[in-house]
Amino acid sequence: MSSKARIVVASVIFIGILFGAVYPTRTYLAQQRDLRAAHQKLALFKQQNGHLEAEAKRLESDEEIERIARARFNLVKPGEEAYAIVPVPPKPGDPAPASPPPPAAPPKRPGGPNAVLDWMVTTLQRIF
Repeated sequence: MSSKARIVVASVIFIGILFGAVYPTRTYLAQQRDLRAAHQKLALFKQQNGHLEAEAKRLESDEEIERIARARFNLVKPGEEAYAIVPVPPKPGDPAPASPPPPAAPPKRPGGPNAVLDWMVTTLQRIF
């Protein structure tokens, strides 16, 4: 075999080894990166699940349900009296006072620690 043929054969073998080693190595490194990302997501989901379980347990108590019903829906027990403070109507001819802009609604967080509470409030609002 001539020296040129040996160089060509050696080059082809070398390139074959590179393809055989580089591709699996890149795939392995990508899989390791994906695995680390999946473990981080799993840890986050476990933490959120723990918070939601604690909140669900807290919402099972009658005291918490009563607190939410009183705070958000102004509900009262039988025999209690509810009072509402209303503004004084303007007199005819008085200039209308400038009303302040409505407060901005807090941003909704899907799946945050208050997800169960938000679901419960939404359900109660639909019922009442």
